[in-house]
Amino acid sequence: MNGTSPYFGAIVGRVANRIKDGEFTLDGKTYHLPKNDGNNTLHGGKRGFDKVLWRVTRLRKGPRPTIQFTYHSRDGEQGFPGVLDVSATYTLSGPGELTLEIKAVPRTKPTPVSLAQHTYWNLAGEASNRSILSNKVTIWAHSITPVDKHLIPTGAIVPVKGTPYDFTKPTVVGKKINDVPGGYDINYVLDRPKSKHWLRRAVRVKDDFSGRVLDLWTNNIGLQFYTSNQIKKIVGKGGAIYRKYAGLALETQAFPDAVDQPNFPSNIYRPGQLYHHVMVYKFSVEK
Repeated sequence: MNGTSPYFGAIVGRVANRIKDGEFTLDGKTYHLPKNDGNNTLHGGKRGFDKVLWRVTRLRKGPRPTIQFTYHSRDGEQGFPGVLDVSATYTLSGPGELTLEIKAVPRTKPTPVSLAQHTYWNLAGEASNRSILSNKVTIWAHSITPVDKHLIPTGAIVPVKGTPYDFTKPTVVGKKINDVPGGYDINYVLDRPKSKHWLRRAVRVKDDFSGRVLDLWTNNIGLQFYTSNQIKKIVGKGGAIYRKYAGLALETQAFPDAVDQPNFPSNIYRPGQLYHHVMVYKFSVEK
């Protein structure tokens, strides 16, 4: 909550990712937000949902243990319009499987909503002293939303084929990372589901050192793939030191800066309309 770790394990919002110039116009009114990333707003502002206290409103034991957190966001909080009620429910939904379900409902005014889970993953383990550069990653996306030098989307949607952003086949993270200025920090346009299954397959990460595999499924449309480029000597669990490339952030989300990009799918929700975001994390071992 004091900002000493860059969103480790947090749910970020009310709007994840960046909003250009810290402002947006909705129904003819311009809203001004705190700028906490240069001239832009990142992950909800200076005191986003990662820096507030959530209430535990449900705790269930048994074969599918569940814990639910809720947060009541007031009208005008960090500049955003309207009251927003949010819940985040974590469930051990099967062997080696964790499901996170986030719901939010605006109560009084239309507002942008896009919540993301910002865990950093290092399948080798926090004490392994190994970076994620040797991880093999597959992303089920054939396009990205390119950004300018301030990491704000240009509004274009471009194919990844023939670029360092192509992870449509298992690819070692470090193979072409030096061809990407600053490292990977980009939104992928997730492919549509190929079956009637309502979840999209988003990403698979395999760590050959440990044999651990993470598969992520979601009902959302975007995936921010971030290689912890800005982490600098943070003391973590068990005294481990986290540095650049210490973990992968795999943030399923609406498209960044959608409030300013008319050709992006809208992330505006009106009073009574349900925002519903599902993530299923499946863990396995392959030797």
